Amino acid sequence: MLPTLVVFLSFFYPPSDSFKYSNDSTVTEIVRYDGRKIPFQNQQQIFHYVNISNPEVEVKVKCAHCNAERCRPLPFCYSIQYSDDEYPKKHGIPTENILNVYDKWGHGQYGMTLTANVLVDPTNLEAIGNANIFKEGDSSERRALFTQWAQKMKQDGSLAIGQLSHAGRQTPRYVNPTPWSASDIQLKTSDNQYGKPIALTTEQVKTEVIDRFVFAAKFSFECGFDGVELHGAHGYILSQFTSPTTNKRTDKYGGSLENRNRIILEIYDEIRKEIPSKEFLIGLKTNSVEFQSEGTTLEDAKEMCRAYEERGFDFVELSGGTAEKFLFNHERESTKKREAFFAEFAEQIRPVFKNTVVYLTGGFRTVGAMVDAIERNTTQGIGLGRPVTAEPDLPKKILNGEVRSAVKDEFNQNEMGKTIMASCSQIEQMGRKSLEGAGGNVMDQISDFSDGKLVEQFDGALLEFMKEVKEALIEGRIPKSIIVFN
Repeated sequence: MLPTLVVFLSFFYPPSDSFKYSNDSTVTEIVRYDGRKIPFQNQQQIFHYVNISNPEVEVKVKCAHCNAERCRPLPFCYSIQYSDDEYPKKHGIPTENILNVYDKWGHGQYGMTLTANVLVDPTNLEAIGNANIFKEGDSSERRALFTQWAQKMKQDGSLAIGQLSHAGRQTPRYVNPTPWSASDIQLKTSDNQYGKPIALTTEQVKTEVIDRFVFAAKFSFECGFDGVELHGAHGYILSQFTSPTTNKRTDKYGGSLENRNRIILEIYDEIRKEIPSKEFLIGLKTNSVEFQSEGTTLEDAKEMCRAYEERGFDFVELSGGTAEKFLFNHERESTKKREAFFAEFAEQIRPVFKNTVVYLTGGFRTVGAMVDAIERNTTQGIGLGRPVTAEPDLPKKILNGEVRSAVKDEFNQNEMGKTIMASCSQIEQMGRKSLEGAGGNVMDQISDFSDGKLVEQFDGALLEFMKEVKEALIEGRIPKSIIVFN
């Protein structure tokens, strides 16, 4: 099988109620991880700067779920936010800004594109205004806009995948002070942002979680999506069930690893009952390890993944970490060398999969590291996140042999929070105009953070932003969630 590139995109993107900051920096060059400087306004000339004669950096890509040769991205937003208190049925519908963002990603030759965190319960959100799909809010307008969303994602032949999630105990207090969870174990933070959750009864696991995921999956199918990915990582409700740190239940959903994993398998079964067509993909994002005491271990992850393979999941995206220990950095020497955050864990899990396609996301910046991960059989696909907020058509450029790496920004890559905020700002910039309105330039208005002066300005904006967020929390106001960086 030829290697497959997958792009996963993770970000916070509220179209309104944002912190604004202006700058006057003029960017003239892009700097890449392979050391080249390339004129920012002359991306079409990039080919002349790159020697692609080395076969080790030539990447032919075949999509693992279709026959097309292409980069296989799953751009997804970590959080898309929109709400309307006067009209609840408008909560969480795709906005023009969101459609503009995916209009640009939709021309990047991605193999698969993810929506990101689309919540299945309007009372268990990770932020006010999250994109969501729920039976109580079903309407012709919501369906029409989600259909447009899928169409934008598929313009260049990509598969459109809806990432379905439920925040559970990671629902902020200002959204819901008593959210659902596997058990009543509160997420402790310095700002006391989360309330104490209510443990679901056995019956409520079915009605408040399983049924909601199934409805959202069928809704996505009917709106033209090619599949869904269940978000079972990073501390959201499915991982609250699978992790022994948050699941202290004594019923059929607690105790043994088999019981803790039961909810995910039952969601899969119920979706397949509603959508028997195997052309509609069902995938899962899961932790390879949680990096915390008494959390999900590598051996646990292997056993859970073996169950996903046996059940028939089409693909699994391996990630890692929780809200308490969100380890997306290069602390380990092995990570620095191979770029991927979770490569060493993925290598040990990979052998359990025979038919399920495996994707690895996090840390990749150069084509060499991507090829290495595939040739080692660590993964069948590569996930990219922050690199494609700086360069929405990066997969297309890789496939055309124009570039061999992502843009190299001047942030400290171990300051994940800061780099995510910068990516969020870039996505807000992407959403200002449609591709047509931007004159066909997918890079239009996107800040080039390979410019150190621009990074310094963003650092200042971030300090002001965090000060305002802190004041809002103290005063009981809903904090802003993105920096509009001009």
